[in-house]
Amino acid sequence: MSLTLKRRVEIADHIAVAGQLAAALEVCGWPKPGNVHRTSDFPDTRFEHFIAGSISLGPILRETVLNALSLKLGEVRELKIGRLIKRAVLNVKAWHRGGNTHLGVVLLFVPMAAAAGMTLVAVDGMNVSDLRENFAKVVKSTTCEDAAETYEAIALASPGGMGRVVSGKAPDLTSSEAKKIILEDNLTLYDVMEVAAEWDTIARELVTALQITCDVGFSTVEKLYFENRDINVATVHTYLKLLSLYPDSFIARNVGLKYTSNVSEAVKIGMKTAEEVSEKAREILQLGGLKTPEGRRAIFRFDGELRRRRLNPGTTADLTAASLMLAVLNGLRF
Repeated sequence: MSLTLKRRVEIADHIAVAGQLAAALEVCGWPKPGNVHRTSDFPDTRFEHFIAGSISLGPILRETVLNALSLKLGEVRELKIGRLIKRAVLNVKAWHRGGNTHLGVVLLFVPMAAAAGMTLVAVDGMNVSDLRENFAKVVKSTTCEDAAETYEAIALASPGGMGRVVSGKAPDLTSSEAKKIILEDNLTLYDVMEVAAEWDTIARELVTALQITCDVGFSTVEKLYFENRDINVATVHTYLKLLSLYPDSFIARNVGLKYTSNVSEAVKIGMKTAEEVSEKAREILQLGGLKTPEGRRAIFRFDGELRRRRLNPGTTADLTAASLMLAVLNGLRF
């Protein structure tokens, strides 16, 4: 389908703003237990850092879409997703000094933006099945160069709770030989994320074409918003729903890494704690969450408890942001 330059720019701007808005809405959700939100900061990372990072995503998301729309059929591997991910991480770092605020979001949003552009062009609408099909096409078409640049991006973001990869199926992120191994073994971004999916839910989303985001998160955002007409309730309850169903891999890794540097073993050790957090989220939803006085009190107690224990459901926040982006792309306005 031939597109005018004006139409390409319109689509790219639309998707970029959707990503910026979704990332901002996620951090504005109040109170998301254990996370930075509008009334609570971490010692070195403030609410304002997340807002700055959310806005900084726009230019790279826009460029990603424009690049995707310029490709001919069968040229998806030329998209250079890894380079775009690396540039997005650098852009976030350039606009604030609050550390890693958006690595997980970048890993999800960049291929989402490309897939959304491809979907809008093909069907003139945001069909979720088509989006997932295009997302899978983008990730499965990645190259070893994409994997190497994504490894560099992760190192630049300096996220906590990474640990060491000792499986032998993919190089360790902290290894000085990682890039060399990736290139020599011709490991694509899909290949290394398929290995990481064992212990990291963001990697799992990449190799399953946004299974959690599309099957649970997106529908939860829409249902809750149209029931309550309150975007904050929709955001916080989606976060709690995702947390209740999927024990947070960031919590599990951070707990387990106190006992072993092997990331796979660490997640197994920390999963009990992550499951306890998930059970608490289920209990709060059963109490009504933000929609009842009892539920609201329980949420604030839970937030305080997670902060005291230094348990941050960061992966759940990233899944919530992706769910919000998909809802915004599907026309959600508030």
